[in-house]
Amino acid sequence: MTLARPILIIEDDADLRATLAEQIAQDGEFIADEACSAAEAASKLAENDSRYDAILLDVGLPDADGREFCARLRRDGRKMPVIMLTGADAESDVVRGLDSGANDYIAKPFRLPELLARLRAQLRVFDNSEDASFTIGHYLFRPAVRLLLDPGKNRKVRLTDKECRILKYLLRANAEPVNRATLLADVWGFNSGVTTHTLETHIYRLRQKMESDPANPQLLLTDRGAYRLEPRMPERLAA
Repeated sequence: MTLARPILIIEDDADLRATLAEQIAQDGEFIADEACSAAEAASKLAENDSRYDAILLDVGLPDADGREFCARLRRDGRKMPVIMLTGADAESDVVRGLDSGANDYIAKPFRLPELLARLRAQLRVFDNSEDASFTIGHYLFRPAVRLLLDPGKNRKVRLTDKECRILKYLLRANAEPVNRATLLADVWGFNSGVTTHTLETHIYRLRQKMESDPANPQLLLTDRGAYRLEPRMPERLAA
């Protein structure tokens, strides 16, 4: 099972936005959230539990120039891929869009298979870059360098490849439980020589590395016989 990756579509044309959201979510690879303006997009991005792996951004928004909005995202430290969608495809428009921080620039009308291919390509690059980082409790998780960073204690926790892949998969599950068979298939592949004991050993080691009290985990939880990652610390512990 491959978990759907959340994409934010920022487009003021309601029909195009709805059609695009429906089409990119069709095969389950992506799940789309929608915003009709820069203000609505900014509000969604500011929500505590929001996470978008990429943004599809129209240049002509009712309350902002998409290129200026993209530049603002970069100034705010947002690193996810941004693909601009626009009817303006002159060379100067493309240059201005890329200079604002966009990763790619696609002119309307566009073919959906091409858009999806470019989106996948940008996500592959981002996933393997040092810019990809995620918050797990008080840690900053940087999968490209296999590290959990604890800024409060100025501490680095080194992870193995399998530990990184487990955390990445559980992060994409958005705090939903993932059963053992699914994790084994994704992290190790369909290998008859790998048992649930192997996974349990890795979970045990991860808890030893990241939990303050491994016997009473607050981040990497067992939930109904499955595993779940709680990205935010409970308030009583975070205070």
